[in-house]
Amino acid sequence: MKAVILCGGQGTRIRDVADDIPKPMIRIGDRPILWHIMRTYGAAGINDFVLCLGYKSWAIKEYFLNLRAQLADLTISPGRPGEVDYGTAEFTEAAWQIVLAETGLASQTGARLWNVRDRLRGEELFCLTYGDGVADIDVAEVVAFHRSHGKAATVTGVHPPGRFGVMTVAGAQVTSFSEKPQAGEGLINGGYFVFSPKVFEFLDNDPGLILEQQPLMRLAEAGELMLFEHHGFWQPMDTYREWKLLGDLWDGGNAPWKR
Repeated sequence: MKAVILCGGQGTRIRDVADDIPKPMIRIGDRPILWHIMRTYGAAGINDFVLCLGYKSWAIKEYFLNLRAQLADLTISPGRPGEVDYGTAEFTEAAWQIVLAETGLASQTGARLWNVRDRLRGEELFCLTYGDGVADIDVAEVVAFHRSHGKAATVTGVHPPGRFGVMTVAGAQVTSFSEKPQAGEGLINGGYFVFSPKVFEFLDNDPGLILEQQPLMRLAEAGELMLFEHHGFWQPMDTYREWKLLGDLWDGGNAPWKR
């Protein structure tokens, strides 16, 4: 299977963390959040990726072009440019095959998926998620669920993490206080989709096509969209506070999504 990851957005709400790289390249610990997401798929045996690039795409290309050099011990001979010994160290990323696809600077999410359709020809199923959020999800379970119902699309539903503290009051007295509630009410789109090629019947070549609007609505109306409920950890990285939370979890050895 292949995993498509949407990496083209401009991340305007998190520019105070980094404004010179695309959001998927913002680091959690010593690795970009994109790397963390790809490791989640790798844990399910999915090592074939299509990255939908847009804003500052070269930063992502450059990272993966140099990934082996970043991870290995190098022996170089400055007098013989191009001769590099990468050693024999093994690393899981060596199994990855990555298509770095330019899908348009201003394309919306549905358009980005449409623009890589030729990269997915012949696939029975494929996965898709966003390049700015992590979860302790078992992707293999999502795929198995999708196979069990045979519809065109599965979306993972998650409880939104609390962004603000919650107080319980009686009159003017605070009876309980929670600074970081773990979940809100209801379920929201957490990404980690599984699609059959039939999904392209609900897409078109409009560069402004937003996957989360008309396509998913039409899939739902046609009875072709199923929900996989994930009750574990899920956290997007849209703000400085969320980036700091993820970094603290990783640096403290408490990252639920660690593989």
